[in-house]
Amino acid sequence: MNWAIGNRGGNRAQLKRTSALWIVAATLPVTPALAQQQAGPAVTSTDATAITAAATADAAAAVQPAATPAPAASANAIVITGFRGSLAKALNMKRNENASTDSILAEDIGKFPDLNLSESIQRIPGVALQRDGGEGRQITVRGLGPQFTRVRINGMEALTTAGGADASGGTNRSRSFDFNVFASDLFNAITVRKTAEASVEEGSLGATVDLRTARPFDYHGFTMTASAQADYNDLNKKATPRGAFLISNIFADGKFGALFSVAYTKRKLLEEGPSTVRWAPATSFAPGFQSVGGVLCQNAAANNNQSGAAALNPAPGDCGIVNAAQHPRFPRQDWYYDDQQRLGMTASLQFRPTDQTLISLDALYADFKGTREERYLEAPSFSVGGGCSAANRNTSCGIADTDVVNYKIQNGVMYSGTFNDVDLRVENRFDRLDTKFKQLTLEGSQKFGNHVTLSFLGGHSSSKHRNPVQNTLTFDQYNVDNYSYDYGSPDGRNPVFNFGTANLTNPGSWVLSQIRLRAATADNTYDNIQAALNWSPSEEFQIDAGGEWKKYKFVTTELRRQNPASPSTNQETVIPGAIAATPISQFGHVINLAGYTFFAPDYAAADAQLHFGDPTAFGGAFALGPGPALGNNATVGERDEGGFIQGSWHHEFGDVTFRGNVGVRYVDTRTSSTGFAIVNNAINQITVDSSYHDWLPSANLVLEPFRNFDIRFAAAKVMSRPSLGSLNPGATINVSGANRTVSGGNPFLQPFRAKSYDLAFEYYFQPGALLSVAFFKKDVSSFITTLQSRGTFDTNPFGLPTSLMTAACGTLSGCDATTIFTFSSPANTPGGPVEGFEVNYQQPFKFLAGFLHNTGVLLNYTGVRSKIKYLNAQGAVVAINDLTQLSRRSANATLYYEDKRLSARVSAAYRSGYLTQIPASEAGNDVQGTNSTLNIDTSIQYTVNPHLKLTFEGINLTDEFQDQYVDSRDMLSVYHHTGREYLFGIRYTY
Repeated sequence: MNWAIGNRGGNRAQLKRTSALWIVAATLPVTPALAQQQAGPAVTSTDATAITAAATADAAAAVQPAATPAPAASANAIVITGFRGSLAKALNMKRNENASTDSILAEDIGKFPDLNLSESIQRIPGVALQRDGGEGRQITVRGLGPQFTRVRINGMEALTTAGGADASGGTNRSRSFDFNVFASDLFNAITVRKTAEASVEEGSLGATVDLRTARPFDYHGFTMTASAQADYNDLNKKATPRGAFLISNIFADGKFGALFSVAYTKRKLLEEGPSTVRWAPATSFAPGFQSVGGVLCQNAAANNNQSGAAALNPAPGDCGIVNAAQHPRFPRQDWYYDDQQRLGMTASLQFRPTDQTLISLDALYADFKGTREERYLEAPSFSVGGGCSAANRNTSCGIADTDVVNYKIQNGVMYSGTFNDVDLRVENRFDRLDTKFKQLTLEGSQKFGNHVTLSFLGGHSSSKHRNPVQNTLTFDQYNVDNYSYDYGSPDGRNPVFNFGTANLTNPGSWVLSQIRLRAATADNTYDNIQAALNWSPSEEFQIDAGGEWKKYKFVTTELRRQNPASPSTNQETVIPGAIAATPISQFGHVINLAGYTFFAPDYAAADAQLHFGDPTAFGGAFALGPGPALGNNATVGERDEGGFIQGSWHHEFGDVTFRGNVGVRYVDTRTSSTGFAIVNNAINQITVDSSYHDWLPSANLVLEPFRNFDIRFAAAKVMSRPSLGSLNPGATINVSGANRTVSGGNPFLQPFRAKSYDLAFEYYFQPGALLSVAFFKKDVSSFITTLQSRGTFDTNPFGLPTSLMTAACGTLSGCDATTIFTFSSPANTPGGPVEGFEVNYQQPFKFLAGFLHNTGVLLNYTGVRSKIKYLNAQGAVVAINDLTQLSRRSANATLYYEDKRLSARVSAAYRSGYLTQIPASEAGNDVQGTNSTLNIDTSIQYTVNPHLKLTFEGINLTDEFQDQYVDSRDMLSVYHHTGREYLFGIRYTY
């Protein structure tokens, strides 16, 4: 989709730092000239394919208060068409708003190289992407993460969630909106509201994002557009199709209109690279390494496979240094293959019997589905604790059986080493995922005379995510000698593995160790009714008042292999005898991964033989139930009732214009949260009710001291409701893979609350141009932090009996009374300030000669900082640091060229590193985070004739890596890339 933008007002790669500084420097030379620029005339546009400001206003008028009158375009208005015309219209929309907003408008398919909706939104100042599978999934606005951004589709709040790899968040059970469900072609207007108004529903600390699908009255009569593209990925070496179609018409002398659009994308993606599942010291896996350099590190009980195993104290030789050093928990190589399909459809009917009445009926459908296969070659024994026994010494004992032959330690990190008695594992995971989103809205407005307008909106939306298959097979090979890893340095990103005496390709060297069968769902439904009354006694003043009722329901489930007689017992290591007796060669094959050749599970072959989807197979071995994952089974119901009153004005004092609005919103929120707990070996339901209410005053003031120069100030109280998963009254014990955690919810959580302040200076120094700077601050008074503590299971803060831990561990090695668990639960805590600034510059270079006359630039830079207090389970402050998901620096740059035939752009999006968890999960680490990214894209469009255009797009031209890290020492967590994408296409318009 083509978008025109109306902008307003720990880094590892030197290239990225230089690029970001260039973007800032590019804006600075024009700043001193701010007061000397001459005012430009008003701007209009004749681009028929772009949505007009008037049509957008009609579409939004159904429930939003009418905008205060804006100055009419002058008689000598300059007419601008094409991409620059859409930019100018977006700027006009922004100028006419009392609140601080940014808008982007659909101008033509292919104008911006965007894989999905979030890729388009990232062009807005202050917006940064979180990516999954090589494309944007969620957004942050001005440093505030996805959970603080509220999304409305056609005026109604909605939430859609999808699934992803574990490193990208897995199944989304939060309030964070997954934009990758939608193709950008489905929408033709996006507005990001950065300051609050009483007339706009509550729920956002960061921003409210308004998405608007196309409507027939947006176009002049009959319109038909079709496009087709071929998408080639240079890592996967495959091409896949994309297409879009829209048809619209107006009938009955302009009184009735109908529109239908559809967009389809098929995408095959390869993602590969190393990961570690975090770093930890061997002291976290008591009793630690067996020996270092030939010196035994454990007591006699450990060496004799007896109870009471422990590390020697004092530690002999280098045992203390090595056991205290950070090592990779799962040194491994990863390979993902995604096969995705994205289908979206919209339909709209509009009826305007008179100039006083407008009714719109809008429907939206999206289906984002696919399969994902994951493969890993790894060494899991570095994260398996517990003393050895005679039964497991020769198999899965873990780190207590591992000898450190040699090592390299720097800054407390064992980044290289050679080891004996290491256990290896190969995994094959297969997922089937599907998210279906449906929404139907009816909105309308009725004018009564010249001064009163009644508007209404009602609708229903549902997002149903299904992950019915999330199955994993693992093969293990035990006690490999001379195994080594080498990351090159503590912050190395390209490890080299040597598998020593392992026989990687021989099926007889491997044993089937786990069969993990899981199924997950996440459903979100909204029912919404809004009504508002606008009274405009004069052209300079109006009052808006209205009310809203909203019912929201969230249901999530997770099923795993379950023994009905002991519902919490981990069954994933239980291999039925008939399967264990089957030659492993029947459901495995030899593959090559990142240059390593090895025998690995073949999930498709295993499923064909073993029938994992049959709950009666092998005596019920594959029967699923919620017991082993109770914490991911919950229902949250929420009912919100609120109302607002707001006054708006627009007055001229000579040459000075003063406009704005002041209002207050009241909302009452009632929640009912249902979770589960195991009591007396039976699953019991727990339901907890809670409520809270908020008074939310707001003010937006705009002063125009001279023509084309606006000064904006805004202040408000804002709130954002708790994450959905946090409201679960149940708790869950997770001992899957390397995880040893106990997580609980808190249904009594109060929302995030803050006071927000904004000050902006905007100068529209020529048609289609803007230079602005905005300052913003949020004093977060009520925050929600996940409190963590670590210890053996009997120290858990939830009062859970150790029998639950015993059942959860089952026969899994390294999981017993001596195992260190991480306990976590959310709680309201003090927050802290979040503050920053935005610098935005947009200009067509019409004053230049030659071909430069057809060029232009869009530049923006955002700087944010925060000081949030993070507490431990005892309530003590353990860290004061940035808000998670907050990037201190982000920037966008677009350089474009456009004439009658050729339109070309190159765009860069920079985001500095950000934190994802404070404190970190493992002992000795302070934080976890993601390093900076710089994504460069390009697009070219050639107009053959007024109906036919040829397009080319290049996505992620630098093949940017997803770079997640552990600790301030920047130890590798995930380092994956997905390759470059090239799209060749054709577009026809009638």
